[in-house]
Amino acid sequence: CHTMTSALPLREYTDGSTAIVRGALDAGCTFFAGYPITPASPILMMMMRELPRVGGVAVQGEDEIASMGMCIGAVMAGARALTATSGPGLSLYSESIGLAVMGEVPLVIVDVQRLGPATGGATTVGQGDVQFARWGTAGGYPIIALAPSSIPDCYHLTMRAFDLAERFRSPVLLLTDKELNMTMNTVAVDDYTPAAVR
Repeated sequence: CHTMTSALPLREYTDGSTAIVRGALDAGCTFFAGYPITPASPILMMMMRELPRVGGVAVQGEDEIASMGMCIGAVMAGARALTATSGPGLSLYSESIGLAVMGEVPLVIVDVQRLGPATGGATTVGQGDVQFARWGTAGGYPIIALAPSSIPDCYHLTMRAFDLAERFRSPVLLLTDKELNMTMNTVAVDDYTPAAVR
């Protein structure tokens, strides 16, 4: 009888929202502001729980407009900031996105897409924010938009978004969707750790 032994990779049952939060924390995010909106609310809840544990500040704003304003102010004061919303919230962010572009404010905006327009279908997946995310303002300046397609991508591209935001002095959109962020899946832990960053 021949017995083979091999080290199996450590696996975890998780979702894209958790990977985004871990990526943000590992990227040195120190400030988060957001407003509850399905399907982005899990990011808000996790950041409210996890960011203070590492010395950061997480705030639930009174609305999306205030949350974006807080993020812009935090970045101008030296923080690395993240916010998360969905399509209707992204529409409310638009004026502040223009301000962030004009002011060269490096922040990361997660858009967890759902079916729209307006309040749309809060529990139905959609990917209709692509054109909005591509331009983000009334025109003139395109915005960097990254689109993860897996849970490890959520982690890696969140970290990359922070680096690109600072390199290009611009807001960066992480364009995800309800299924990626809220569907649990089994992934190899080594696929989304700082050591695995390409």
